[in-house]
Amino acid sequence: MAGAYFDLRDATEQDAAFIELMALAAANWLSERQLSLDQLRSEPDLHHYVAGWPRSGDTGVIATDRTKSPIGAVWIRQFSPDDRGYGYVDADVPELSIGVLDQWRGQGVGRALMRAQVDQARSRGLQMISLSVERANPAVRLYLSEGWRVVESGRDSDTMICEMAS
Repeated sequence: MAGAYFDLRDATEQDAAFIELMALAAANWLSERQLSLDQLRSEPDLHHYVAGWPRSGDTGVIATDRTKSPIGAVWIRQFSPDDRGYGYVDADVPELSIGVLDQWRGQGVGRALMRAQVDQARSRGLQMISLSVERANPAVRLYLSEGWRVVESGRDSDTMICEMAS
């Protein structure tokens, strides 16, 4: 898919089902792990990333192919101290989630989505966003190359932050 073409647009309420599918794609990055949509929905620690999309403060970006079909999504959501995401840093720091359809991975879609979401967060006046990533996930290289840094390490995963330059 060299020279793959895609567009970016802001996520809307109509993208809720696709964002849920991208949360599933993100959870299933490892081929041995294949959660179903029902399993994602029944797992509170995963489903709270997408439940009720969009809530107040949620923003996101959708990547689409030439036919305007969605191929990837990135979104941020704030969590509270009593309902933390895996990459929770603080109640004032929203957490980023990202997913790209398998056939579009490695084509620059994830990088373009992430940059667009960071720009969107910066324009909203956010100082920082966070994420959680399993250390074995190849996406770690993308995050590091985009200036994210590890602030906390768990057994198999890291919490990373991106600080917004003024």
